[in-house]
Amino acid sequence: MSTLTTRPTELTEPLPEPAISWQASLLVIIGTMLGANLALWLLPSWLPTLISDITSQQAAWHLARSSGVAAYLLIWLSTALGLSITNRMARVWPGGPTAFDLHQFTGLLSLAAAVFHALILLGDDYIGYTLSQIAVPFAAVGYRPLSTGWGQLALYLAAVVSFSFYVKGRIGRKAWRLIHFASFLVFGLVTLHGLLAGTDTGLLWPMYAGAAVGVLFLTFYRIFVTAKP
Repeated sequence: MSTLTTRPTELTEPLPEPAISWQASLLVIIGTMLGANLALWLLPSWLPTLISDITSQQAAWHLARSSGVAAYLLIWLSTALGLSITNRMARVWPGGPTAFDLHQFTGLLSLAAAVFHALILLGDDYIGYTLSQIAVPFAAVGYRPLSTGWGQLALYLAAVVSFSFYVKGRIGRKAWRLIHFASFLVFGLVTLHGLLAGTDTGLLWPMYAGAAVGVLFLTFYRIFVTAKP
């Protein structure tokens, strides 16, 4: 007597279409880049009192740190939502389609915040980053080049993962899933980047630890609970 086995539902159901078009996604990224450059030029005139109290270099540094934390939390949320879809926790709340849309949105927003985080450092004259040093991984020799380079690599990998939503019909589901596994590498790299390159790690380490524990829990639940036949 033969037995029939069925593949997990997540492998057979068609993926939802992206919540927003690739053109809109590009506009978000381009708008973020323009916003970072405008901030460099307009911050002194818009906030003269602030600039009189702290130097423009410090303002750029604080903006870089705050946007970096925002990007990290968004990456964590996107990763957690993606895992909740595959381990079926999303069926309990907020629902599969909603979780998928939020997963894509938070991934895109994290990419935009990361771009701002990188470009605003052009206004920090203390380190004196150039555009090429910010764009090329491990080229920023002025400040912790190894841990900074991990963050740069994570940014490019995150861009590939985010925009893979729009080509999954052409590359096939299997290739799309393989690309999506890079999300784990992105999360690991940005965690190391934040811990080792951040100047406020002593204050923020509970955030990094909590995010890492949460992702590990969801991953182990996916492997050892959901994947059981």
